[in-house]
Amino acid sequence: MTRKVVVEGLGYKTTEEQRIEIVERKGLGHPDYVADASAESVSLALCRYYKERFGYVFHHNVDKGIVVGGRAHPSFGGGQVDDPIYVMVAGRATTDVQTEEGTVAVPVGSLAVGAIRDLLRKTFRFLDVDRHVVIDYRIRRGSADLVRLFELGKRTPLANDTSFGVCFAPMTQTERLVLETERYLNSPGLKKELPEVGEDIKVLAMRDGEHIHLTVSAAIISSLTPDLDHYLGVKEEIRDRVLDMASKMTEYSVDVDVNTADQPKEGVIYLTVTGTSAEAGDDGNTGRGNRVNGLITPCRFVSLEATAGKNPINHVGKIYNVLAKLVAEQIYEEVKGVREVYVKILSQIGKPIDEPLMTSVQLVTEKGLTVDALRADVEGIVDENVENVTKLTDRIIREDFTLF
Repeated sequence: MTRKVVVEGLGYKTTEEQRIEIVERKGLGHPDYVADASAESVSLALCRYYKERFGYVFHHNVDKGIVVGGRAHPSFGGGQVDDPIYVMVAGRATTDVQTEEGTVAVPVGSLAVGAIRDLLRKTFRFLDVDRHVVIDYRIRRGSADLVRLFELGKRTPLANDTSFGVCFAPMTQTERLVLETERYLNSPGLKKELPEVGEDIKVLAMRDGEHIHLTVSAAIISSLTPDLDHYLGVKEEIRDRVLDMASKMTEYSVDVDVNTADQPKEGVIYLTVTGTSAEAGDDGNTGRGNRVNGLITPCRFVSLEATAGKNPINHVGKIYNVLAKLVAEQIYEEVKGVREVYVKILSQIGKPIDEPLMTSVQLVTEKGLTVDALRADVEGIVDENVENVTKLTDRIIREDFTLF
């Protein structure tokens, strides 16, 4: 099979060499992350139920979700949630399956609500899911045309959309620092040593030349914070720990600000009962958060497609983003002379997912090295990964990949 792959050079500086770089990550407890994670948890629950009960993953797309903030009154040493957070996932799914014994109803509602409840319990230490959250779903039977397209692609799945996936490699020092800062602040070790730090962490970096300025937003747990001095001490500890980690990760100079909206004299501080800003009015939406590599990178080529909640069989909005990430990383790691690589993979609805309409690979190479010298190796990596694209389904269901 001949696949269309276009390999070309980019005649500009790598992201690392550009003066200004902006990178963001929304962490585990951020309302946008919760919306993504809720949608994906429902998709995974459906995948596993379909496969266990019927031996096959049926059509579904539950990639529309919303987190509506509640109302809370945190106070030093205590606080309460007055109105609960509302979490809802919407989309389409196979609700009935024809078997030899007759029609079997799929318990879509209980699967969805149970998956979201389990996710929230796993994510938050101070969120009482039964009292602080209302969980809802709006999942209806799938479009007849898309369901039929799904069924026709049982051998080689047929793309359910004309869409594209995009990713790049390698990460810059700033990107790695942002990713690892959030992961560190939400790690079990940090929570054990500094339990006052909630799960709603956002990290935004601006690099100007050889200096990185990190702004960290960290929800602080009110019941563990007896007074303002304690709160300010926790902020200082977060700052010191992030600075220490950064000194080991990057050669750039780094400074860190934590909870910059605080106005202690006016009584304005980032104190929460549950560890998330969603308790007091901050809302979230599927697809507004991190891309497939876990970051928001306005200085890069990216896809605005939400990966969360889409089925991992034939929805290219999910599969091609994962595929683009794998291809980009392999090209960077294995093709000598590549300094930076961008991969864009485009589908056509109704066409086999292993036959993209176009795969575009753009390279920044070492000085004096031509793209022609690398073309065969790059095309070989693309072809190998696209050939095996259907193998990504099981790996996505096993949660082998970062999706947001």
